Amino acid sequence: MSLIVKFNLILILVFAVALVPAAYLSDQLLQTNARTQIVQNARIMMQTALATRGYTNKQIKPLLAPRLADEFLPQSVPAYSATEIFNNLRESNPEYTYKEATLNPTNPRDRTVDWEADVVNAFRADGKLAEIIGEREGPLGRSLHLARPIKITDAGCLTCHTTPEVAPASVVKAYGTNNGYGWKLNETVGAQIVSVPMAVPIEMAKKAFRALLATLVGVFVFILVFLNILLWFIVIRPIRNLSSMADRVSTGDLGAPEVAVHGSDEVSVLAGSFNRMRISLSKALKMLEDE
Repeated sequence: MSLIVKFNLILILVFAVALVPAAYLSDQLLQTNARTQIVQNARIMMQTALATRGYTNKQIKPLLAPRLADEFLPQSVPAYSATEIFNNLRESNPEYTYKEATLNPTNPRDRTVDWEADVVNAFRADGKLAEIIGEREGPLGRSLHLARPIKITDAGCLTCHTTPEVAPASVVKAYGTNNGYGWKLNETVGAQIVSVPMAVPIEMAKKAFRALLATLVGVFVFILVFLNILLWFIVIRPIRNLSSMADRVSTGDLGAPEVAVHGSDEVSVLAGSFNRMRISLSKALKMLEDE
């Protein structure tokens, strides 16, 4: 087995040994970063929904209030506006879902399911809890969710949610008198929940991992080729020339030319020693012939 083959095998073995832990750590880090990015995107979307709620409550609802006695307009409901805006966002981000999950909603579509009720009750149990990030198993696989509490901090929100007698007639006509009443100021009544399948961050991490792995292998191949070129010109070729000269001298061909190797490294020193040995051997044979 030649020296250059041994050198390549050693380099490949070292790279393979180093690649295993590096790949594992990189994969874990990329999955964590992908999950963090997904959560951050969910925060931005949720903040957009929250801003829409505030805008609707402060600017749209007062304009539509005079018409609510005769006609129910869902555009005056902050939760409706926030959900519609988020549905528009989903056109470019279909993997995200948004729900204003409420324990006692006016609109049945906002009613909590079991796991959402657990999230809302967690916020109700701890008034200082501002955010929950969790994972759960669903019918379509594991999903990641970000939740924030919906707390009644504006007395204007209670107009439609205290009693059926106080609520606008159009609201009572649309949703009846059994749901969405009895809310109190500063009470946590629900939670904004943004969900996304775990397959999304996992796939993001896989793509990044494949790109990283391909880059590492590409860099290694480049370095290997570059080192092989250097090894050939600095070590292999001079040693082959020395070996060829030694073979010719060993068969009695003292006219073999010197091997010129410049520098002061080990190969240059070895070449100088071979050259001196050839000259010394040539002089010794001439002295024997003269005698």
